[in-house]
Amino acid sequence: MAHRAFKRRLHRILPDHEKMREHRYLRHFGHLLARPTLWHLNRRNVATAFAVGLFFAFMPVPFQMVLAAGGAIYFNANLPISVAMVWLTNPLTIPPIFYFTYILGNWVLGNPSGHLSMDSFSWDAIYSGLPAVMQAVLVGCLFSGVVAAIVGYIGIRVLWRIMVLRRWRRRQQARRAAVAAA
Repeated sequence: MAHRAFKRRLHRILPDHEKMREHRYLRHFGHLLARPTLWHLNRRNVATAFAVGLFFAFMPVPFQMVLAAGGAIYFNANLPISVAMVWLTNPLTIPPIFYFTYILGNWVLGNPSGHLSMDSFSWDAIYSGLPAVMQAVLVGCLFSGVVAAIVGYIGIRVLWRIMVLRRWRRRQQARRAAVAAA
C-alpha cells in the first residue's frame, strides 16, 4: 500500500506528458517523447533516470535539463525524474559543489590543491587562473558525475527491492493472519 501511495504522490509532483512535450526545449525531441517507457515508474526506469540525471547534474554545461532529457530518451529512463534530478545543482548548491569538484579534480590529477580556497572562490579568481582551475573542475565534475550516477542507480535499485520485499512480507503476514483467523 505504501508503494502505491508513493507512486501516486510522485505522479502528482511530476509534470504530465503534455507539459513536457510542450516545453520549449524538449519539444525538439518530437515523437520520441511519445514512448510510454519514458513515463513509467518501474525499478529500471527510475534507477536509470536517477543515474542520467545525477550524471548531468555534475556537468558544468548549460542546458543540463535538455541533456538529461536526451539521456533519458536514449536510455529509456523516466523522463521527468531524469530532468528533475539535474536540479541538484541549482544557484544555491553550485558554488559548494563546484568547489568540491575542484578539490576532487586536483586530487585525481595529483595536483596540490592550493590554487583557490573557499573564501577566494569567486568568478574573478576562476577567470584569472582559468586553465588550471577548469581542468581540475572538469575532471572533478566528470568523476563526481560518474560516481553519483553509479551510486544513484544502485541505491534506487536496492531501495526499490527493499520496498518490494517489505510489501511482499506484509502480504504474506496478512495471508497467514487471515488463514489463522478462519
